[in-house]
Amino acid sequence: MGDRDEPRAEPADPSRTPLRFIKGGRRSATRIGRPAVPDGTQELRLPARTSSARLARRWVMNELAAEGVFGAENQVVELLTGELVANAVLHGPSDGLVRVRAWRAGDTVRVAVRDESPVLPVVRHRRPSAPSGRGLALVDSLAADWGIERHGVEGKTVWFSVDLDPA
Repeated sequence: MGDRDEPRAEPADPSRTPLRFIKGGRRSATRIGRPAVPDGTQELRLPARTSSARLARRWVMNELAAEGVFGAENQVVELLTGELVANAVLHGPSDGLVRVRAWRAGDTVRVAVRDESPVLPVVRHRRPSAPSGRGLALVDSLAADWGIERHGVEGKTVWFSVDLDPA
């Protein structure tokens, strides 16, 4: 998905059966739910437009730089943030809001993206020639941990964490 405001694709095939809960990442823990968000954590609210992925990436990078997060992990956080926001825009309501939070918790960076669609995402393993559908597969591969918090008819939050290299 590009960064320009482009026509949105039709919603995903509703006949696909989404998972009730999705948990992934490189850790073997089975915790499902939401990571604790510290009090005072800033939230970015964006319209459901394709340009919102670019804005969210920049905002997250600025938030984390203010917390002293630099290095190769930033590229992973930036990529995964863009993927989650792009998914929220593509699969959420076209008149909805996308809400993004990012924070550092010790040697871990966490990002949470909330949209107003109650439909849960599905990890797809696409062919190399497929034009899209790899966002959650990237999150599953590159994040230390990730999951989904359901908000019923009010939507969901998809979150991930990336471990920082101790300096």
